[in-house]
Amino acid sequence: MRLHFHGHACFEIEGDEGRILIDPFLSGNPCATVKPEDFTHLDGILVTHGHDDHLGDAIELSKQTGAPIICVFELAHYCKSQGAKTHAMHIGGKHQFPFGLVKLTQALHGSGIISPDGEMIYGGLACGFLIQMEGKWLYYAGDTGLFGDMELIGRRYPIEVAMLPIGDNFVMGVEEAVHASQLLRPKVVIPMHYNTFPVIAQDVGEFLHLLQRRVPESQGKALKPGDLYEV
Repeated sequence: MRLHFHGHACFEIEGDEGRILIDPFLSGNPCATVKPEDFTHLDGILVTHGHDDHLGDAIELSKQTGAPIICVFELAHYCKSQGAKTHAMHIGGKHQFPFGLVKLTQALHGSGIISPDGEMIYGGLACGFLIQMEGKWLYYAGDTGLFGDMELIGRRYPIEVAMLPIGDNFVMGVEEAVHASQLLRPKVVIPMHYNTFPVIAQDVGEFLHLLQRRVPESQGKALKPGDLYEV
């Protein structure tokens, strides 16, 4: 299985059974090394919430590839109204797709879509994803603050890779993300959602150092946009 990082919080995951994108913020992403038109085939587009830097190009990509946008019911309703193919879910639910199993987890965050006339459209609850592909569990936290039930997630699922935000201000900061790693106990932690904009600037080296010191059983892996990590 291959994880491609496309900047900010966008990951492309390729396995033997399919290819998915998570939170495809590509257009307008100053860090992205790919464009929406680079994707001609996808099997799923996972979106955690409706903010521009996560919903991103999902609707365009769905129309372009025929892949369903997998997200909470309210956000799926909006995306469907814009002509996208969708698969609605909600927190706590799971579904087996051809590419693998997806389970929605809670995330402590908001979710709203800003319409062209500046109105805020309700996007349901923000979520995270547990993804099982090729028998391995990945945890994509989405935009979230630290919450105690991360320990429950870590107890119930043997997480191979956890993708955690560290940017602070809108999400967890470095200290909280390290504590989240203690609760989740993944083999590998990939930090995300930092340094895209000045307000979320962070020293990823500090995160890796604290993780190594406090959670030595978890390996920190910082990826640059365009980097590939093989699981």
